[in-house]
Amino acid sequence: MRNDSFDVPVTVMAERIGIVDTVRDARAAARILLNRWPPAKRAGPRYEAAMQACLDVLEGKQPGARARKAFAAAAREAEIFVEPNPQLRRLQGFGSNETRSE
Repeated sequence: MRNDSFDVPVTVMAERIGIVDTVRDARAAARILLNRWPPAKRAGPRYEAAMQACLDVLEGKQPGARARKAFAAAAREAEIFVEPNPQLRRLQGFGSNETRSE
């Protein structure tokens, strides 16, 4: 059983304005950190901590909650974190890309 899922998804701004990505597990978070993170924000302790946390979770060393916390902190620092909106959450999928590894 995979233990890399996030108990609460993290929503970040995608490369295109107005589109958000909902990240639901450590594998998807790692993919975004590696491939879609703002280039100017790919350095620093929070980015590095998020990468390490995702790797630790994928290697089974830590629970998914560890990666979620680190990824959310890095997203806030990179100014791409989207605060949850309870009203929009009810409209599942509206204006968002579901990002989860299968």
